[in-house]
Amino acid sequence: MMRTVLCYGDSNTHGQAPGGTPLDRYPLSKRWPGVLARELGAEWYVIEEGLSGRTTVHDDPIEGAIKNGRTYLRPCLMSHAPVDLVIIMLGTNDLKARFGQPASEVAMGIGCLIHDIRELAPGPNGRTPEIMVVAPPPMLDDIKEWEQIFKNAQPKSRELNLQFEIMADSLEVHFFDAGSVCECDPLDGFHINDSAHRALGEALAREVEAIGWK
Repeated sequence: MMRTVLCYGDSNTHGQAPGGTPLDRYPLSKRWPGVLARELGAEWYVIEEGLSGRTTVHDDPIEGAIKNGRTYLRPCLMSHAPVDLVIIMLGTNDLKARFGQPASEVAMGIGCLIHDIRELAPGPNGRTPEIMVVAPPPMLDDIKEWEQIFKNAQPKSRELNLQFEIMADSLEVHFFDAGSVCECDPLDGFHINDSAHRALGEALAREVEAIGWK
C-alpha cells in the first residue's frame, strides 16, 4: 500500500537557493522533499508544495492574498486526498515587519492550520491524517538586504522552535526542530543550502518512519 505525504511550506520547501530568486531553485533530488522521497522509498508518494513568501494565515499586503497558507491549504488537501501525513514547515515569512507578529502568534497560525486539517479530515476513509509541525531553522543575524523587511525578526525566529513545540504538544501532533540538524546559509541568512536540505530530508524520513504506521 502506497502512503501519501504532503510537504506544505514556503521557499525552503520550494528549494529556493540562498541569495537567489524563487526561480533560482535546487533540483528536485536536492530539495528536502525529494530527499525525503528517496529515503522513504517506493511505498511513499511525497508531494512537494512550497511557495516563496507563503505565510501561515496572512494575506500579504504587498505580495498578495495568494501568499496566505490557510487559504490554499484546504483545496490543496482536497486535490491530493487521501493524504496519510501532512508536514507543515512555515513561519519565517510571518516574521516580516509588515505583520508585526511575535513568535507565539506565529505558532497560533500553525494551530489554525492544524484545526483546518482536522476539520476537513482528508485522510484515508475520511479520517484525520497524521500531522507533523516542523520549526524552520533560525535566521542568522546578518540577513543582508532583507534586514528592513525582516526588521527585528532574528530573535523571534529563535523562539519559533519552542513556541511550535508547545503548540504541537497541546494539539497532540508530531513536532520536529529543523534547527537541530541544519542552519540557514550565510548568503542571505534565512534560506537553507543543498547540504541542509539533505540533512533535513534524511532526518524527517527517520521521524516519519518512527510514527508507527499500522
